[in-house]
Amino acid sequence: MEQNIPRVLFAGTNSGCGKTTVTCAVLQALVNRGMKVGAFKCGPDYIDPMFHSRIIGAKSANLDLFFFEENTARYLLAKNAADRDVSIIEGVMGFYDGMGLTTLRGSTWETANQTESPVVLVVNGKGASLSVLASIQGFLDFVPDSGIRGVILNSCTASTYQALKGEIERRFAGKVLPLGFLPKMPDCTLESRHLGLVTAAEITDLREKLDKLASQAEESIDLNGLLKLANTAKPISFTPVLLQKQTESVRIAVARDNAFCFYYEDSLEALTEMGAQLVPFSPMEDSELPQNIHGLYLGGGYPELYARQLSDNRSMRESVLAALRRGLPCIAECGGFMYLTEAIGEYPMVGFLPGKSFDNKKLTRFGYVTLTAKRDNLLCAAGEQIRGHEFHHWDAAQTGDAFVAEKSTGKQWDCVFADEHLYAGYPHFHFYANPAFAQRFYKACIKEKLQ
Repeated sequence: MEQNIPRVLFAGTNSGCGKTTVTCAVLQALVNRGMKVGAFKCGPDYIDPMFHSRIIGAKSANLDLFFFEENTARYLLAKNAADRDVSIIEGVMGFYDGMGLTTLRGSTWETANQTESPVVLVVNGKGASLSVLASIQGFLDFVPDSGIRGVILNSCTASTYQALKGEIERRFAGKVLPLGFLPKMPDCTLESRHLGLVTAAEITDLREKLDKLASQAEESIDLNGLLKLANTAKPISFTPVLLQKQTESVRIAVARDNAFCFYYEDSLEALTEMGAQLVPFSPMEDSELPQNIHGLYLGGGYPELYARQLSDNRSMRESVLAALRRGLPCIAECGGFMYLTEAIGEYPMVGFLPGKSFDNKKLTRFGYVTLTAKRDNLLCAAGEQIRGHEFHHWDAAQTGDAFVAEKSTGKQWDCVFADEHLYAGYPHFHFYANPAFAQRFYKACIKEKLQ
């Protein structure tokens, strides 16, 4: 199939250059114009899509070429952009930074290349003038076809931009379009913490910041030029990834609050496309699990920041413990896994799994992994694989041994507690990385319903 999708990808020279700020500013400005805007994030990040979703009023999807086959990534792009006037894809890290120090694999460039999306390079102009052009030239020349068609300068004054704009037009002769700038806007800074940005739900003045960014973007970014560039994108070619509709509808409780908010929306949607009803609940605020559920999904997030509230909600902890003891099918990733251990720091948790979670004060086992099952379990049979990702500062005294995790370097370790009713461990995964995992979880929920 082919589908016409106006789109542009914002790439950065490096992490911290301002691509998230530019992305949010442009998204809000286009929404303010009354446009239906699609939003995407390269890589496995959860937090940036939350900001995108707050702005556009719809989900933001991840495009990750470690998780997905190329066709799957193109399908998810087409699926989520189908009713949008234009779509903005935000890159990850620097444009050419991939899974390792010396590979393009998994980079923003690879996503742009495989989805044939025009690229706008975000360059931090702070403390530089003509050297900005040297950076642009280097990124253009690094690979035979970089895909870079435009540039936006961040932290740049109006006078500096006007001078550099003429020089960009002269030196690159239309190959790269100067598409505007954002000045320093310290009152619009998006706060950060050890895993990245503070989540959108935690910023009380987020709407005010977004409105200021959008107003500035309307003034100093060439939005019409961006839209014109987006409309030059080639149609996306893909084969639909079809998920088998199940014979029974099931109800799956999904933890949704400030402590548990890291979910791939397409991954959850895979369950709904198969026939599931997702029932949100709060382990912090609700007194017990929702009634008449056939499965439980505890996603990642920041349970360590809300450990006291989670611990004080004893009735919920007891409700979860009783459900798991009777065999309720459950997926618990990262923060969700920590919630099921005996304690997070000094605060007692559910206690279904042995050991306590503790602050390791550094990134632990960070990065992409391939998980191979050592024995049959809730999600798969022994020997089956799924690609995942770990990103956490906290660790646990016992992390399980039902899977072997392997990095691209060859480093391996055991991980995950898993049996016929459970997957609980630090690695996050995406059902579109292996739809058979979703089908197996769903069938376990059907079995729970019918017994």
